[in-house]
This record gives sequence, C-alpha cells and structure tokens, in this order.
Amino acid sequence: MDLATFLSNYGLIILLVVLLVFMFWSSRRRMQKQKLEQEEKARQTVPGSEVLLQGGLYGTIVAYDPENLDQPAIVELAPGVEIKVHSQAILRVVTPGAGAVTEDEYLAAEESHAEYAEGVANGDITSISDDQSAAKDKSDPDTESGTKSQG
Repeated sequence: MDLATFLSNYGLIILLVVLLVFMFWSSRRRMQKQKLEQEEKARQTVPGSEVLLQGGLYGTIVAYDPENLDQPAIVELAPGVEIKVHSQAILRVVTPGAGAVTEDEYLAAEESHAEYAEGVANGDITSISDDQSAAKDKSDPDTESGTKSQG
C-alpha cells in the first residue's frame, strides 16, 4: 500500500482527528485564560473598588467574598444606596481598590501624622493651614489677572 492510496482511504479521518484535537486544545487554553482572568478580577474586587455591573451601572464594592461566589456582593450605587448583586454580575473592575487602605498603610499614616503634629508643636514645621492663610494674605483677588470687578 503506497502513501497515495493510504491518504485517499484514511486522509479524511486523519484530518478530522487533527481538527478535533486542535479544537479540544484550543478550548482548554481559552478556559484556562478565562479562569486566570476571573481570579484576577476576584483579587481586584475588594471593598472600596469601583466596578461596572452587567446592567451598565457603576458602583463601589461594600462587601464581597471571593471564596464563596454564590454569596451576593453588596454594591453602593450612591451614598446610602446599597444593592445586592450576584458576584458574577460584576462585569469588570474600573478602579481596583483606589479607596482601599490596608492596615499597614493606616498605621504608617498615623505614625507620620504624630511626627508631623509634634513638629508643628515644637515650631520645627509650620502647618499647612498657616501656609495657606499666608498665601491668601499675599494675593488680593481683585488684582489677579482675568477677573473683572463687579461694579
């Protein structure tokens, strides 16, 4: 049996098997990518991050459990307006955790504030409010360019 006869008898079957293997491989690869994207979205979805819901609404995450996706997420649409949505209704994270502050960052800010307050009390540092009031005294709003006097 030569190659031409073999391909004419079994070529179509070999082609179908190759296509099926390619489709299976492609499907598995796409599923792995989707799983990685979903895990990345779950890591970014923390309280304080702004999200886009599937209905086109923007909101801020109040509560979300990435371990239990059956539990609803609580999203604040406006101040005081909180809704429960299915965790898969979160389409994407717009600003990942921009308002979220970790405990370490909070403690570091408190230490820095205490040092700043001590420096102001000792007179080593002038406070920001003193600097702003001094700047207001120096500039008269009537003499600034681009303003018109109301007469």
